Amino acid sequence: MVDTEISDSIKYLGADDRELNLFESQYVLKNGMSYNSYLIKDKKNVILDTIDRRVTNVWLEKLERELDGEKPDYLVVSHLEPDHAYNIGLLLEKYPEMKIIGNTLTFNMLPNFFDISNLGERKILVKEGDTINIGEHTLQFIMAPMVHWPEVMMTYEQKEKILFSADAFGKFGTIESEEEWLPEARRYYFGIVGKYGPQVQAVLKKASTLDIKTICPLHGPILKENLGYYLKTYDTWSSYKPEKDGIFIACASIYGNTFSACEKLKDMLEKDGAKEVKLFDLTRQDMAEAVAEAFKYSKIIFAASSYNAGVFTPMAQFLQKLKERNFQNRKVGIIENGSWAPSATKNIKEVLQQMKDIDIICPAITIKSTVKPEDINNLKEFANNIIKG
Repeated sequence: MVDTEISDSIKYLGADDRELNLFESQYVLKNGMSYNSYLIKDKKNVILDTIDRRVTNVWLEKLERELDGEKPDYLVVSHLEPDHAYNIGLLLEKYPEMKIIGNTLTFNMLPNFFDISNLGERKILVKEGDTINIGEHTLQFIMAPMVHWPEVMMTYEQKEKILFSADAFGKFGTIESEEEWLPEARRYYFGIVGKYGPQVQAVLKKASTLDIKTICPLHGPILKENLGYYLKTYDTWSSYKPEKDGIFIACASIYGNTFSACEKLKDMLEKDGAKEVKLFDLTRQDMAEAVAEAFKYSKIIFAASSYNAGVFTPMAQFLQKLKERNFQNRKVGIIENGSWAPSATKNIKEVLQQMKDIDIICPAITIKSTVKPEDINNLKEFANNIIKG
């Protein structure tokens, strides 16, 4: 059973959406999605964020049960994205005395989503480092702009040393999913937050000054143990360092001939002593996973068919997604296939040149339609160069 217990006075109000199969209308979900919300009960009762519309009823039942006839005094708005903020209007109507805690950008953006006629009377404006005492607990506010929206802020509860981290440290999957945190957290991070590495680094510096015993994200499990692991992982991701010394082969093949060449290359690399080699089919496997895996490894091989005097569409999409997420600091190689006018290498290079610290460590190789004996020799030399590079 998944542990959602936090403390006697801090309660978990989250809910799982087991039916959702596409997050933000683009990310394939393997095990649904969790949406987290929290309640601190003290002299003043504080709700930290609401929840997605699809699980509103479950959330409301939990909230009313935990309040047990009491009323909330404050709602802290960490993030205005609708999967967390959808029920702000409902709460304001249900509890007319409740006030909203947010920062300047929170209140600038709030009217984009809700028409709150008396917002000026109900808002409590906070800035970096401000604190609010609610009895035995004290809330400290930490601005986290562009992690991953401009208004995002985190809340640190000083007594129990809990960081309510907004979308940071979240993952895809329901909170009850029996799966390792890392793969789906990586896919979530690079899909949604990956562009904003410098901003994540800035927040991690702030977090390093805090004594954190528990991390409560807006998606995924509550993190209570080995917090150094999660903080170190985020530091690696946000500084664009590879997690592993290994080789990722991203292949976009039309009829399978380019993929066949990559299978041969993978076998050569492994026989030559490469520590870890992963071959990924961009035409059939999840693109968000491909992006995450590219950031995971120290070297990447782009292998693609030529197409319409350019590069085959799945590879073009993959490169664009990497560029959007500031892909950098990697060693790469290129393989192209073309029957009469190979064009993939030129187009791949044009995108890579727009990225930072990309080192093409060996000459690109060209295959004409199918792998021939001379191509085997070229692949062997290519494999050797990749390992040495």
